[in-house]
Amino acid sequence: MLCVSELATNALRHGVPPGRGYLLRLFGFEDATVRIEVHDSGPGLSRIAAREEREGGRGLDLVAALADAWGVLPRAPGKVVWCEFR
Repeated sequence: MLCVSELATNALRHGVPPGRGYLLRLFGFEDATVRIEVHDSGPGLSRIAAREEREGGRGLDLVAALADAWGVLPRAPGKVVWCEFR
């Protein structure tokens, strides 16, 4: 649940222009893999490089540490940030 919260919070803070929403999708597969996707209409993740200098910005670090895999896919408009647990 922590990764769901972090991805959704990140989308709300950085990926959703005012008046827009985001889409949260959860998938369960037969091999017991769980995939979480957050689709938003904001720009890419250009802030990642600067996150070490900020007080906040640890959400994606938590996702990277807890998930078996994670990444970002381009989407018009915006992007999909995802993580998987096996």
